[in-house]
Amino acid sequence: MPEDFNARVIREFQENDGKVGPPFEGAPMVLLHHVGAKSGTVRTSPLVYFEDGDRYLVVASAAGAPSHPAWYHNLKAHPRIAVDLATAEGVRELTVEASELTGDERDTVWERIKTAAPGFGDYEKKTEGVRTIPVFALTPVA
Repeated sequence: MPEDFNARVIREFQENDGKVGPPFEGAPMVLLHHVGAKSGTVRTSPLVYFEDGDRYLVVASAAGAPSHPAWYHNLKAHPRIAVDLATAEGVRELTVEASELTGDERDTVWERIKTAAPGFGDYEKKTEGVRTIPVFALTPVA
């Protein structure tokens, strides 16, 4: 059985000090270790992140699917999570508090995200009229 897409990206991240190949080659990556909202099972999702001051932004795009990714619901239920964050110096393990951005704050960072990574604008077009793509801030906690 072929390796599933997320499993391949996670393996590449872990084996290459946070670096992965296409389609995310060169993008800043993070592994979210989130707890299932219903199951309580710890799951891992690889995502592109964007720096925003002391925090990191991730997008619940699900590649433009009509519904939010499962990890969206998990972060809403259990917002304190562990992440492995790829940086120029290597991978950092952090505990973060995830919070969904809303209103003007969400809209402002969303425009910056689409400018930095236009593919997210393509995902937005796919979801038009179906859902607003959520953005989460991951704020490190002591």
